[in-house]
This record gives sequence, C-alpha cells and structure tokens, in this order.
Amino acid sequence: MSGTLVVKNLAAGHGDRALFSGLDLVVAPGDVIGLVGANGAGKSTLLKILAGLVPPEDGEVRLSPPSAVVGHLPQEAQRREGETVRAFLARRTGVAAAQEAMDAATQALVDDAPGAGDAYAESLERWLGLGGADLDDRAEAVAASLGLAVDLDTPMTALSGGQAARAGLASLLLSRHDVFLLDEPTNDLDLDGLARLEEFVQGLRAGVVVVSHDREFLTRTATKILELDLAQQQITLFGGGYASYLEERAVARRHARENYEEYADRRAALEDRARTQRNWMDKGVRNARRKSTDNDKIGKKFRAEATEKQASKVRQSERMIERLEAVEEPRKEWELRMHIAAAPRSGAVVATLRDAVVKRGDFTFGPATLQIDWADRVAITGANGSGKSTLLGALLGRVPLDAGTAALGPGVVVGEIDQARALFHGGESLLDAFRSAVPETSPADVRTLLAKFGLRADHVTRPAASLSPGERTRAALALLQGRGVNLLVLDEPTNHLDLPAIEQLESALDSYTGTLLLVTHDRRMLAAVRTTRRVEMAAGTPAER
Repeated sequence: MSGTLVVKNLAAGHGDRALFSGLDLVVAPGDVIGLVGANGAGKSTLLKILAGLVPPEDGEVRLSPPSAVVGHLPQEAQRREGETVRAFLARRTGVAAAQEAMDAATQALVDDAPGAGDAYAESLERWLGLGGADLDDRAEAVAASLGLAVDLDTPMTALSGGQAARAGLASLLLSRHDVFLLDEPTNDLDLDGLARLEEFVQGLRAGVVVVSHDREFLTRTATKILELDLAQQQITLFGGGYASYLEERAVARRHARENYEEYADRRAALEDRARTQRNWMDKGVRNARRKSTDNDKIGKKFRAEATEKQASKVRQSERMIERLEAVEEPRKEWELRMHIAAAPRSGAVVATLRDAVVKRGDFTFGPATLQIDWADRVAITGANGSGKSTLLGALLGRVPLDAGTAALGPGVVVGEIDQARALFHGGESLLDAFRSAVPETSPADVRTLLAKFGLRADHVTRPAASLSPGERTRAALALLQGRGVNLLVLDEPTNHLDLPAIEQLESALDSYTGTLLLVTHDRRMLAAVRTTRRVEMAAGTPAER
C-alpha cells in the first residue's frame, strides 16, 4: 500500500522561539523531498511532527489512507541497554510494535471481546505489510550483505560504531513503510553503505522526506527540496533536485536583494524630493512674510499661489511614498566564520607507528608501520570497521598497542573532532565542559567564542549531553578556534553539521597550514579539501594510495 502525507498550515516553535509557521506540504508516493536548513531551523522537529511523535502548535498532518504507516528513523541509533540487534531491527522497522498490537488483538479474540475479529484482521494486515512474516530471514540476509558479521542476538551496545552504522542501515533496508521520514541517514555510513542507501531510496515507491547534509546524496536522490530558512522566516519548496535548488535559491536571493534596493532607492529619492520641496515651501512663506506690505496685493497673491503650488507638490510626493509597495529588507543570515588557530610548528616527524598491532576481539589492526611528517595532509579512507578510528587512536597514543611502538613527535599540539564528540557528552554544562579543555580562557571569552558558532546564552548553561548532535559538533569546532593546534585530527567531521558550516570548515581547512588527518565519507569534502597523501584502510591494514 502506498500513502500520501498531507500537511496544512503547520507551525512549531522551541520555547518562545518560532521555528516555522504556515507550512503546507504534500508527500506523494515516489517523492523524495530533501529537507534543508541551518542547524536549529526545526528540521528534526518537523520530522517528529510528521511522524506523530510531537504535536504541532498549529495546523494538521493527515494520512491518506489513514491506515498508511509512517516510518521515522531518527538521527542517532538509540542503542538501548539489553536490546539485541534482532530486537533493534524489529523496533526500527515497526514490526515489534505491530507484533504487540497483534498479540493484544489475539488475546481479545480469546476473551471474545466485542470487535476483536476486526481488530485482529487489521493488526495482522499491518504486521504482514511491514514484513513481519519473514523479517528474521531477511534480516540475516541483509546483515550478511552489509558485512555486519555478528550474531543478531548480540546486544546493540556491544557493537562498534561502524557495526552500529551498518545495523542502522539494515533497519532501513528492511523497512516497508508507506512514508519514510529519514533524519541524517548518511551519518557514519561508508561509501558502500552510501551506495546501498542511494539505491534503496531511488527504488522506493513510497514518499520520502529526508534530512541530510550530504550534498552528493541529495544530488543523487532528491526530487524536491524543502528549505526552512530561519533567517528570513520563510519556507520554500523547490521543484527540482538539489543542483537546481542551489541555482534557484541564488537567483531568488539576488532578486530579493535587488528588489529591496530598488524600493529603498525609490523611497529615498521621493523622501529627499519631499524634503527639498518642504524647504522651498518654508522659504517661500518666510519670504512672503518679510516682503508683505498692505499695498503690495499683487505680489502677495503671487507669493501665496507659489507657496500653495509648492505645498501641493509636497503632498503629491508624500502620496507617492505612501503608494509605494513596501519591500521588506532580506534579513542578513547569520554566518559561521571559522578559522583554525595554529600553534607553533612541531618537529619534522609528527607521529609514527612501527609494527603496531591492536587486537579487539576478532578484529586485528596491523602490523602497521606509518610515519606522518610535518604539514602532511592525509585523507584516511576505507569501509566501516576497517580500522580507521583505531589507526587514529594508535597514532595519538590513545589506544594501547598489543605489539610494536607508537610515538608523537616533539611540540605536537593535537586538536581533534572525534566521531562521538566525546567531550560534550557529560552532565556538566557546555560552558564547564568547554573550559575544561581551555582552562586558561575566561568564561566571558568562552561565551563569546561559542556565540560565534551559534551557541548562545541558552546553550552554554545547559548540560552538554542535552545539546543536539549538530550543536555538539559546533562546540567541537569552536574548540579548534579557541586553542592553537598543529596536528588536526578530524574523524567524520561533517556528521550533523549543516551545509553552511560544512562549507566554512572546508574553507578553514584550505587555509590551515599544520598537519591534517582527515577521515570522512563525504564525497564532496574529499574532493574539496586539499590533501597530499591518501591512506586506504582494509581489514586493519593501512596502505598508501
């Protein structure tokens, strides 16, 4: 069954801050609507409203037919304590909830409750429609095809980050919803996973609304783009794909600025003319009074007529100003302007591994020998689970070696954005968590720096763990600007970042002169960032490409 999602006059806010209002949208079968906007614009909130998880402040969301099933996949996998991979897949596909409803309906049949037969038939149809009958068999096959080589009864909390990403992708590939709401599905996926996801989305007959900051993914999949423009308080649906959206948005913004400037110039010219005419009129009245005599009736009449004519011109100019159709000035968008503070250069050799080996369960990293020199710019690529993060941890001395040696060179100052954004996951406030990394910086200076990254007064006092993934990433970027570094280590830095911030990060990396280790599956970033070396990880072994 295919379903259509209809949205009418939707409004939502966060606290006393309006996010969007008057939103109308139709998600029809086959639509792939890319939802874009700055962090904090309300993208995740909108998906939750569409999924029925939170109520809107105004408006309505309607499904046609009402029995259609909406599947919502949130940004983070929400690994629950004690939940197995099999149970995780059943929950994320909606089969677990459908099974519970069918069990309740079965019990109602046993109890001979009124309407139990219809309820059972409906619950059975939903369970079958979601693929409950063969979920276990399909789960085994999909997990194997994705390289998720774990027993499906393994707890989700025991999986590595790469394995959890594959489990999340598996839950999507196994889903049979009528409408899909996908919040950052590309996060943590490797290139093979991205290809599988793109193929899946392109082949869906169901409608899709997807939040993604992966520019290549949007280019390949989206048929429409819905932009939540927080700065302009505007919602715009662009009919073409992502490339078309960028062109149309640039043209629309240029026209909006030109229209405003034309209006402002016209109004200023009329106001200037009216002022000049008033001055002439006032001067004429003063002259008339000064030259007025009882005997000069003709001159007096002439001056009065001239003054009245000038007053008429003033009124005419004022009416022209009133009749001008007002054009609101486009609001200036907040822009992240980022640079990476540089520490004095380190020694010629920045980091080394010599026959390094790390063993983690069935996975073995190495033996690996690698040297990173000053000003090397190294892209580290490879499939999830191939050992990229282990390589970084070994180079930085953070992961204990089972054999071999690792060393950092003299004068190395590390700045790192890790996959988990670990510094900002605790219960302390963002301000305190940030200051723990830069204790010499005053609270006032920390607040100022965080504000430059869109993290203002209401953010800095909140527990760091309560921040959104995008906000935690911005905090990590602010830390790079707040202290000097000469070895920059970025592990999937674009995860959860909005598009303007990604572009600013790429620009900052272009001007950064120190040593760079970059792990990313963002294809546009790999093409945009200048690198001098590429290390490919495969089955725990690094190789130069």
